[in-house]
Amino acid sequence: MAQPTMLLTGASRGIGHATVKLFQEKGWRLLTVSRQPVSEDCLWPMARESHIQADLSDLDQIDRLVATVRERLPDGALHALVNNAGISPKGPDGARLGVTESDAETWTRVLNVNLVSTALLARALLSELEAAGGSIVNVTSIAGSRVHPFAGVAYAASKAGLAALTRELAHEFGPRGVRANAIAPGEIATSILSPGTDDLVEAAVPLKRLGTPEEVADIIHFLCSERSAYINGAEIHINGGQHV
Repeated sequence: MAQPTMLLTGASRGIGHATVKLFQEKGWRLLTVSRQPVSEDCLWPMARESHIQADLSDLDQIDRLVATVRERLPDGALHALVNNAGISPKGPDGARLGVTESDAETWTRVLNVNLVSTALLARALLSELEAAGGSIVNVTSIAGSRVHPFAGVAYAASKAGLAALTRELAHEFGPRGVRANAIAPGEIATSILSPGTDDLVEAAVPLKRLGTPEEVADIIHFLCSERSAYINGAEIHINGGQHV
């Protein structure tokens, strides 16, 4: 079989970085997107060849990003599109941004990165996904279905919208052989955890621990594999029971 190719947004840290490592181990060819260039400290030998720098808050960059992806697809087939890019702006001292603290610029930037760019990438790359019988995986959040003590209102609304978008993609793209699913992580051990997370885990997570990026990456890989061939339009909770 030809080597499968994945396009991953938000690849530079946390869940995205763990996903890159796992898919590389599984023999996938990777194309990664983030708004920052590849770190000079990165030891992955293919990082610079595979990376595409783009700021998804600027929707005018989508066409250039898609053109670059097409140039790098050896046979015009994209086997997986994993939309992991997401931003959650904070106020002073890391304060949560509620409705009264969120201005139009905040809403526009968050929605563009977390939601609108995802729809535009899926739309633009549908032919390439169809050619591979590909899979779309959108990374939502537990904050998309309940008020979260740290995630702001724009972030929460964007993730709720992303869950709805996933269902729409599953409905519209399914007849063309392209599946769309979502994963909704809870408290995952990454570098961007808010102060007080340990208390939240103790009070609200039945398993009494943080999840790991590797555990999330495993589910992403499952949803991009033939083992999940009849899963379409699902949102899988990865939160130790925090949602129950």
